[in-house]
Amino acid sequence: MGSILAEYLDSFIRARDDKQLIAIPMIVLALSLIVSVVVFSSTGAPVKLGLEFEGGTMIAFETQDAAGVLEQAYSDYPLVDARKTGDRAILQFGPMDSKDQIELEKAVTSKYSNVEIKQIGALYGKELQSQALKALCLSFIGMALVVFLIFRTFVPSVAVVLSAISDIVIAVGFMNIAGIELSLGTVAALLMLIGYSVDSDILLTTRVLKRRGTPNENIGRAMHTGLTMTTTTLAALVVMYIVSTFSYLVTSSVSQVNLLSDISIVLIFGLVADIMNTWMLNTGILRWHVTRSNPRGRRA
Repeated sequence: MGSILAEYLDSFIRARDDKQLIAIPMIVLALSLIVSVVVFSSTGAPVKLGLEFEGGTMIAFETQDAAGVLEQAYSDYPLVDARKTGDRAILQFGPMDSKDQIELEKAVTSKYSNVEIKQIGALYGKELQSQALKALCLSFIGMALVVFLIFRTFVPSVAVVLSAISDIVIAVGFMNIAGIELSLGTVAALLMLIGYSVDSDILLTTRVLKRRGTPNENIGRAMHTGLTMTTTTLAALVVMYIVSTFSYLVTSSVSQVNLLSDISIVLIFGLVADIMNTWMLNTGILRWHVTRSNPRGRRA
C-alpha cells in the first residue's frame, strides 16, 4: 500500500511545479481556518468543547429505549447529546444547578440499572482548558526549537513548523465538520499529530538537504520510507476505530468505546492531512529552496 501510494505521489510531484504543490494544501488549510473561525464566532472556541472542558454531567445506563425517546424524556434538562451503543445509553448534559442535578440523578437511578454518573464542574473545566492550551503551545515551541537547532536554516525549518501547524488546523476543522468534541482524548490525539508530522518532515528535509542527488530523487527515496511508516500507522488506527466504534454489532455486551473512537478518527484524518502537507506543502517549499540556493542544480 505504501509503495503504491509513493509511486503515484512521486509521479504527481514530478509533473507539477512548486507553486502548484504548495497551493493545494494551502487552500485546504484556508478552508479549515474558515470553518474554525465560524465555530469560534458562535461558541467562543475554535472547536466544540466536550464535557471535560465545558463542565456538565454524563450519565450512562442500560435501556431498550431509543435515543429519540430519551431526548424527549429529558428535554427539561440541558441535554447536549443522547446516543445509544448497543443496550447502553449515554446522555450528556450541560452545567445545571444543584437542585436540577439531584432531581436528574434520582430520576435516572430510580428507572434504569447499571447507572454510571460522571460530573465535572465548570471551574474545573476552565482549568483543563488552560492546561490543554499550554500543552499545545509548549509542544509547538519545543518542536520549533528542536527543528531550528537541527537544520539551522530558516526556510526548511519554517516549512517543518508550517506543516505541523497545518496538520493541527486541518484536524480541528475536520472535528468541527464531523461533530467531534474537544476532550482530553482528542487533545492527546492532536499532540500525537505534532510528533507524527515532525517525524515525516524531518525525514524528508534531511534526505533533501544532506543527501547527494537531485531534489526529486531524494524526495522519491524519502517518500517510500515515510509513506510506509504512515500507512502502517493508518492501518492500525483504522482497526482501532472499527473495534472501538462497532464492537457492539458483534456482541451486545460490549459498548462503543467513545474515547478510543474519537482518538483514532482524529488521528486518521490528521495523518491523511500530514501526507498532503509533508509530500506536497513541505516538498514544494524545500524543492523551491534547494533550486534557489543552487540555480545550476537540475531536477530529475
